[in-house]
Amino acid sequence: MRNVTIGRGTGAGSAADAAQDWKAVRDAADIQFTPLPDPKPVPPTDVPEWLKALGRLLEAIFAPLGKLLGVSWPVFQWILIAAAAALALFIAWRLLIEPAIDAWRSRRPKPEEIHWTPTQAEAVALLEDADSLAAQGRYGEAAHLLLRRSVRQISDARPDWLHPASTAREIAVLPMLPETGRSAFTVIADRVERAVFALRDLDVQDWAAARSAYAQFAKVELRA
Repeated sequence: MRNVTIGRGTGAGSAADAAQDWKAVRDAADIQFTPLPDPKPVPPTDVPEWLKALGRLLEAIFAPLGKLLGVSWPVFQWILIAAAAALALFIAWRLLIEPAIDAWRSRRPKPEEIHWTPTQAEAVALLEDADSLAAQGRYGEAAHLLLRRSVRQISDARPDWLHPASTAREIAVLPMLPETGRSAFTVIADRVERAVFALRDLDVQDWAAARSAYAQFAKVELRA
């Protein structure tokens, strides 16, 4: 801001000097003497009549409930608005966002499942040994041999799948086995347990079921 010296000399200035100095101050462009205009009033928002009617309806319905809860209507209406917003978000999630996420997941490439089966040589050798026992009428021992050797085959191939306390029932639900493998272990284990706990040997039908289940799992063509 420009400095304006009022008065001349060391004594008091004359009236003419004072008037001239005041004029200089008034004429200074960087000093404002004109009052600022009053800000224009913001016109009130015109609320639609239908919205007012809806507000009155909601107040008539929910205000008594708010009073029962000890909450005034102005506060309770914000609670209702928050609940409605949460409900809208939930509906949007279930109808729009969640299906989109599921569709995206279904389009992602799935890792190939690791399915283990015994080699043909192992399977054929095992079936030959078991058939030898079955030919002697020792059907329970033949089924038990299928079970024990199958478990050992898995343990040798994938020791990380089993632990010393693994049971045949646990092996029968291993996701790393194909469906035929899980079914074979279930069929064989069921008959071996029956022979052990019922203290009676299996019959030829039991052996045929166990033998067929293992052959289907190992993909071995059975000979009559």
